[in-house]
Amino acid sequence: MRGRDDAIVVGAGPNGLAAAIVLALAGRRVTVFEADATIGGGCRSAELTLPGFVHDICSAVHPLAVGSPFFRRLPLADFGLDWVEPPLMVAHPLDDGRAAIVERDVRSTAEDLGVDGPAYRRLFGSLVHAWPDLESTILGPPGLPAHPLSAARFAWAGRGSAEGLARRHFSTPRARALVAGMAAHAMIPLHRIPTGAVALVLGATAHTAGWSFPRGGAQRLSDALAGYLRSLGGEIVVNSRIRSVDDLPPAAAVLCDLSPRPLLAIAGHRFPAWYRRKLESYRYGPGAFKVDWALGAPVPWRDPHCARAGTVHIGGTLEEISAAERAPWAGRAAERPYVLFSQPTLFDESRAPGGRHVAWAYCHVPSGCTVDMLPRIEAQIERFAPGFRERVLARHVMTPADIERHNPNMVGGDIGAGVVDLRQLFTRPTCHTYSTPVRGLYICSASTPPGVGVHGMCGYHAAQRVLGK
Repeated sequence: MRGRDDAIVVGAGPNGLAAAIVLALAGRRVTVFEADATIGGGCRSAELTLPGFVHDICSAVHPLAVGSPFFRRLPLADFGLDWVEPPLMVAHPLDDGRAAIVERDVRSTAEDLGVDGPAYRRLFGSLVHAWPDLESTILGPPGLPAHPLSAARFAWAGRGSAEGLARRHFSTPRARALVAGMAAHAMIPLHRIPTGAVALVLGATAHTAGWSFPRGGAQRLSDALAGYLRSLGGEIVVNSRIRSVDDLPPAAAVLCDLSPRPLLAIAGHRFPAWYRRKLESYRYGPGAFKVDWALGAPVPWRDPHCARAGTVHIGGTLEEISAAERAPWAGRAAERPYVLFSQPTLFDESRAPGGRHVAWAYCHVPSGCTVDMLPRIEAQIERFAPGFRERVLARHVMTPADIERHNPNMVGGDIGAGVVDLRQLFTRPTCHTYSTPVRGLYICSASTPPGVGVHGMCGYHAAQRVLGK
């Protein structure tokens, strides 16, 4: 660092890099300190199974990154970022052999839903039309919405739970299952608020931004952000674990891409007791159990539509997924878990040797769970793709403890860095959001609004707070 007018960012995840870019664009001299040898936080890739097979370590599919109001303003393509959009955004197989599908086009998606098509077109068509007004509210900082009428309509449409939303609008198991699959990304039981709103947001992004992923793996997004930051004069120092904020060089502002527990570890001694108590009471959610596979051939889906989708939601009906998502909150590992599944090499051949493939999946489990979920996850896949196991060349498993070791922000394996319910939706991690009681010390992680997702908006808003905007 070169002087007290500089800013420091602790953590080189997407939010930390976003914060650093905002400050660098404002003429600040910025240094980012990253504990690991590679940047990216929850947005990294590596050869986890066999040589030549590139897997995403945490996040894999990034509709919120493609649609991020901040990222899309940056010249990331100049730094190697190339988005891949699959033919279908999502497929959701059911036991009758047919999968519900989400296409980029609302009308085409609705037509495939039969009698529920008109309801789907009304619900999501109106959201897509209003999205330019809504995104500033959904991905913005807490406060009055810039477009209150659109925000009120969205709040009314997404009121209550995902179970209520699905039953209120749709009559068939296929359409209701689609809603359940979207909502279960929230890692909250589907009978609770705001899972209805989560389903609407993720469904809308499928039709607006698309459920795309970076060619070559998630690491390419982080590398592009880092490359752009360096072009602005920013510095990134890897292999530099910060054990105390007291060890940092002098700076006018320090922004921490950390969730509350690791933040307390490095800065707790600087906080007043009342603020420490608030951070200590921050609630982390269920953990994730993740599996990566190297495959000798594509997944043998019973419904060929699944082979055209980048993301597959595996879990069956609304009722089954609801039961699976209640289990972790009751301290149980579901016997038939809801599985989020991604198959990028069907559309990006750069990530595996010729004719080979990678696949990525996780399910939700109680925080810190030690149950081996691999047999249950593979049983759910086999349910809709008989013969899947025969195509597996190698596996790599990450338990909740492994996930936390890889990224301490994900306490207990919570990849969302904290529960996103009404209580913590707008007051993440406290009502002070990005600011702390320590002058010049800020939080810019996914534990601040608007929360989980590779969109960089937490870092963007924190940096705006630093700049007094």
